[in-house]
Amino acid sequence: MLKVAIPNKGILSDTAILMLKEAGYSVRRDAKDLHVIDSANDIEFFYLRPRDIATYVGAGSLDVGITGKDLLLDSRSAAESVADLEFGGSTFRFAGPIGAFSSMQQLDGKSVATAYPRLVDDYLSRLGIKAKIVALDGAVEVSVRLGVADAVADVVSTGNTLRQAGLETFGDVLLVSSAQLIVAPGAKVSYENLLRRLQGVVVARSYVIIDYDCPASLVEAASAITPGIESPTISPLRDPEWVAVRALVKADEVNQKMDELYLLGARAILVSALHAARI
Repeated sequence: MLKVAIPNKGILSDTAILMLKEAGYSVRRDAKDLHVIDSANDIEFFYLRPRDIATYVGAGSLDVGITGKDLLLDSRSAAESVADLEFGGSTFRFAGPIGAFSSMQQLDGKSVATAYPRLVDDYLSRLGIKAKIVALDGAVEVSVRLGVADAVADVVSTGNTLRQAGLETFGDVLLVSSAQLIVAPGAKVSYENLLRRLQGVVVARSYVIIDYDCPASLVEAASAITPGIESPTISPLRDPEWVAVRALVKADEVNQKMDELYLLGARAILVSALHAARI
C-alpha cells in the first residue's frame, strides 16, 4: 500500500486535499483526522506538519509526499521532487533597510534572519558569502528593527509588509517555490498512478475545451489558432461548407483565442471546463 504524506495545515493543505479528491482519492472529512486509508486505491494518507514531510519521505518512512519546494530544500532531505503541482507559489527575496544594501556581497559578515535557515545558508554558501543565519519561526521582518539581524530572507508577494517595516528587497530572487510531489530515494512502492492522476488534475486546471463551427475554407487558419495538444478534432457538419472543431487551449488564453476565431469567421464558439485529463 502506497504511503503518502499530506500537509495537515497551512497554505498547501486545502489545495492538496482538494487536488487528491479531484484525482479520485478518499480524503479526510475532519481536520482532526491524521490518517486515512483508501482501500479502493490501495493508498493511505498521513496528515503531517508541512515542515516534517520531506524528512519522513527522505528517510523512507513514507513513500511519497506533497510539500513546498522551499520546505524540501530547507530540510536537506534525500527526497526527490518528481512533479511540480503548480499551486502554492511563493517568491523568496532578501531585504534590508532602505538604502542599506545594493548587492548580495554586502551580506558578507552580516546577520540574516529567516524561517528557512538551511535554505538561506546553502544559497549564500554557493555565492561564497559568509553570513550569520538567525533562525526565526515567522514575522522575520521585525527582526531588523529589533536589532536581531541586519537583513532578512523571506517570502515576498506585494512587498507591503516589508515596506511597512522600513525594508526593501535587493539582489536576485532567492527561490521561486511551489508545491511538489516528492518521493523517497529508491522508492519500493510504485507511485506512477498517483503521479498520473495528479498531473491529470494539473492539466484539467490549466486547459479548457473549445468547440466552434468554422467555414471549411478557413479550417487551416483556425487550426493554427487552436492547434490543441497533438491536433484539433475536425468533424463534418450537415452543411458541407462548414466543419466543427474541438481542441484544448490554455485557460488563460481562451478569451484571446475566442476573439481571434470570431474575427476569422468561426461561430457558435463554446468553452467547457475539464474535470480530469490524461495527456
